Amino acid sequence: MLISCQECKLQISDAAISCPHCGFPMKKGKRTVSGKKRMRLPNGFGQISEIKGRNLRNPFRVMINAGRDDDGKPISKPLKPRAYFPTYNEAYAALVEYNRCPYDIETDITVKELYEMWFEEYRRSVSSKTSIGQTEAAWKYCTEVYDMRVKALRPRHIKKCIDEGTAQVRGVVRHAPPLVQSRIKTLFNLMLDYAVEFEIVEINHARAFKLSDEIIRNVTTVKREHIIYTDEEMRMFWEYADNLYVSMVIVQCYSGWRPQELLTLKVEDVDLDGMTFRGGLKTEAGKDRVVPIHSRIAGIVRRQYDEAVARGGIYLFGRACSGVLPISYMQFCRAFTAVNNSLGGSHEHRLHDGRKHFVSAAKRYGVDEYAIKYIVGHKINDITETVYTKRDPDWLRKQIEKIV
Repeated sequence: MLISCQECKLQISDAAISCPHCGFPMKKGKRTVSGKKRMRLPNGFGQISEIKGRNLRNPFRVMINAGRDDDGKPISKPLKPRAYFPTYNEAYAALVEYNRCPYDIETDITVKELYEMWFEEYRRSVSSKTSIGQTEAAWKYCTEVYDMRVKALRPRHIKKCIDEGTAQVRGVVRHAPPLVQSRIKTLFNLMLDYAVEFEIVEINHARAFKLSDEIIRNVTTVKREHIIYTDEEMRMFWEYADNLYVSMVIVQCYSGWRPQELLTLKVEDVDLDGMTFRGGLKTEAGKDRVVPIHSRIAGIVRRQYDEAVARGGIYLFGRACSGVLPISYMQFCRAFTAVNNSLGGSHEHRLHDGRKHFVSAAKRYGVDEYAIKYIVGHKINDITETVYTKRDPDWLRKQIEKIV
C-alpha cells in the first residue's frame, strides 16, 4: 500500500523504514531520549546525541555519515556549519535538511572561513568570557591571512601576523604587544588542530615553530607576579568599604573568587540564611562551588543583595544603571585602579591580587590546605580526600573564619 511521506509528500510504501526520496524516518523505534520516545533514525541517516552532565545551551549534537574507513567501519563527522542545537527537534530538522541534499564538508576554504567554523566550537567549549575576548582581539591582528586558502598557509605567514600584524585599537593602528603575540600563536595552534581533525589540512604548520626568545622574555616581563595587599592597604579599604569597587575587592580577600567569578555571582546564588554563595568558572573543580560568607564581609554581601533585589537586578554586583547586566571585567579593572590610585594604594595591584591575598591569609592563619583548595576551586589529587572523605559545610565555615 502506498502512502504519502510526511516530509516531501511523495508516494512511498507503508512498509518503508524511511522515505527513499528525502530520507525522512517513517517507523517509530523504542529508544527513549530524555524520557520521551524519539523516531529511530535509519541506517546511514546520521546520528543525534545529547551531551549530558554539562550545562550547555546547545546539548544536541548532529553527526553525519562521511563514508567508511579501510575496515568498512562508518566514519562520522559533525554537521557543518552547525552541529549543536538547543532541542532535539531542531537537531532532527537540520539532519533531515542535510539528507535532502547531502554535501561534503568544504575543505578548500579561506583562513577566515576556518576561523569562523573553529571559533563557533571554541566559544561553546570555553566558559571564560575573558578568554573569548582575548582570542577575538588576537584575531584582529591577522588580517594579512584572512583571504588566504588554509591549504596555502605556512609558518612564515603566521610569523608575519605575530611580528608585523596590526590592528586598530581605539582609533589608533598598533602592532601586537607581547601578550597578544603569544595569543596569536595559541590561536593558530588551536585553529589548525581543528583543521587537521576535519581533514582540511594534513599538517598543523603553527606547531612547526616556537615563539622567539625575545617575545617569550617580553611576555614574562609583562606577566608580573600577583602581590597581596598590605595591612595598611586593607585598613584603607575598610575605611572606604562603601565604595562598590573597593567592597568587591574586600569580598575577594575573604572568599578567594576570581575577578570574573565575582562579577558573575547572581542574587539567586546567595543564601543569606545559610550564609553561603555559589559560583565559579574555568575548571571542573572550580565550577559551581559553594563558598561560606565570612562574617567580616556579611554586611557587604547583605547590602549588595538588598540593593540588587530593590532594583530588580540579576547579579550581586550588577551595574547600577541596569538590573540585568553585570559589571564587565574591564569596567571593574578601570574603576578599581582609579579608586586604588586615588587612595594611595600600590600602582602594581591587579584584580587577581585579592585571590592571592585570600590564599596567603588562609595559610598565615592556619586554614586547612584542603579547605583552601575547596574554597578557591583548585583540583585535589589526593584520592583519600576526594573519594573517601566527607567534609561537612560547617567544617569549611570554621576553617574560613580563622582568617581575621
